[in-house]
Order: sequence, then structure tokens, then C-alpha cells
Amino acid sequence: MDIANIIQTIAIYALPVLFAITVHEAAHGYVARHHGDGTAALLGRVTLNPVKHIDPIGTIAMPLFLYIATGGNFLFGYAKPVPVNFGNLRNPKRDMVWVALAGPASNLLMALGWGVLLYLLAGAGVTERFFIEMCRAGMLVNVIMFVFNLFPLPPLDGGRILVGLLPAGPAMALSRIEPWGFFIVMGLVVAGVISNLWMRPLMQLTFGLLGIVLSPLEFLLT
Repeated sequence: MDIANIIQTIAIYALPVLFAITVHEAAHGYVARHHGDGTAALLGRVTLNPVKHIDPIGTIAMPLFLYIATGGNFLFGYAKPVPVNFGNLRNPKRDMVWVALAGPASNLLMALGWGVLLYLLAGAGVTERFFIEMCRAGMLVNVIMFVFNLFPLPPLDGGRILVGLLPAGPAMALSRIEPWGFFIVMGLVVAGVISNLWMRPLMQLTFGLLGIVLSPLEFLLT
């Protein structure tokens, strides 16, 4: 792959990715603090400082290696998980849902924000490719994070949401999967199950809904 293209792609995606992971993790900590658990706040994780959330391997090395190795066809990364002591929450089972939902919800709102910025730039007559592509990258990155993290298997946010919604028995059974959940998810990713049966249809649906919400702005500004 051409080095210049790699550098340009990294430059376009760098800011959207940093915002996506930083706000996602900070949102978990903020909502946890709101519901009674100040663990993340005490550790300085309720912050928009990306340095506090970056994992050198998961956030930088792994995505860069996969992008180069696969020609951009497969990309995966992660930030340092925000520590949450669910036992400190005022209503652990109910509040777990809100804490877990906060991250993906922040990504959906950021995808919308990047979409608004895209139309504002178009309305202002800005045609600089770098900024247009950055807005599109911002939408894509956040929609990917929104959909992927909602996959209903712990330790992903969707799994914790499901644990909080299920009755006690099934919730306990599902929560026992968490120590192996990461490896199960990676196996499903490599096998193409998550991308084909989960990511693609839900991303298409999400982009469709964003298009509907943004349509009045598109009509006014373009």
C-alpha cells in the first residue's frame, strides 16, 4: 500500500477516532458517577483528555497493524475500559443498563454531529477534500462503534445492557460468559458472523435513520 495514502488516511481518521473513543469512555464514567459509582472519576477517567483513555496496543498499534496488513479491509481496536464498580450503583441492575448504554449513545450523537458539520461545510461552500472526508470518517467511525458495542454479548456494552434487562437467572448465566466474551467476539468477527449478520444490516439501518434526521438540514443547506 502506498505510504502517502496510508499517512493521509491516518490524518483523516485520527481526530474522529480520538473523539469517538474518548467521549465513549468518558460517557460511561460520567453516567456511573451520576448513578452513585465514582470509581472512574477518582481515577481521572471522566475526562475528554484522550491520553487517559488510550491503550497503546489496542488504540494505536493493533488498528495500525491491521489496517496495513489487510489493506484497510479489516480494522479493530479498543480503548482502556472505564472501571465501574456496579455494586456502588444505587440500583445496580437498572443502572448498569444506563452506564452501558451511555457509550454507544454518545457515538450515535457524535455521528449525528459529524453529519451536521458535513452539511454546514457544504452550505458554507467548503470543498476542501480533507475536511469533507474527515466528517464522513467521523460518521463512519461512530456508527461502527455504536453498532459493534451493542452486540449482545459481555463484555461489550450490548451484553451488559442485556444482563441488566433479563430476569435474574438468565442474566446470571449470560454474565458468566464475560471472562471469555472477548475471545468469542473475536472468533465471530474473524468468521464473518458479526460483520454479515450484525454490523452490515444495523449500520445500514443507522445510516438510514441519520439520513432522515439530517434531511431537513440537507434541504436547507445544499
